[in-house]
Amino acid sequence: MELSRQMLERCQKGDRAAQHALYMAYSARMFSVCLRYFPSYDIAQDILQDGFIKVFDNFKTFKFNGSVEGWIRRIIVNTALEYHRKNAAANHVDISDVKNHSCVNIDCQTDYHFLLSLVTELPDQYRLVFNLYAIEGYSHAEIAEMLSITESTSKSNYSRAKGILRKKLEQLKEVEPYVTL
Repeated sequence: MELSRQMLERCQKGDRAAQHALYMAYSARMFSVCLRYFPSYDIAQDILQDGFIKVFDNFKTFKFNGSVEGWIRRIIVNTALEYHRKNAAANHVDISDVKNHSCVNIDCQTDYHFLLSLVTELPDQYRLVFNLYAIEGYSHAEIAEMLSITESTSKSNYSRAKGILRKKLEQLKEVEPYVTL
């Protein structure tokens, strides 16, 4: 649902009804973005709320040059990354944790949801880089800057994430021979 320019201008003026309409129009899509970065419902909900507070606080800076959805998505992604930075110690990836991950969610309703479920099982750092590169379209240089890592670490994490996903799909193919890779 796309909101009219008049409704967006009302949001810029702080109109609560317009802000509510904006939230209702985009919160479900932005919640799915949050879940891609943090598969915990509670954490994703916190990120969504914090992100929309930032949207409303900064809406006066929206220039109508691009889509409002893209502008909101960027704020939500940055909010998720801020959450990651604040909790970086808890998000340390140990390679032995990766080896012990297994494919468990075979009964997803659609291929899309199934693949997203596999992505949410990735270790935090790999999932962040995979989402930023493969889904959001950031370059490895941009990801490195956002996550305070080197560009080569970003590339390595992306490669490892793809490897984990490939292995999970191969394991699934052994169980379900009709699956194509």
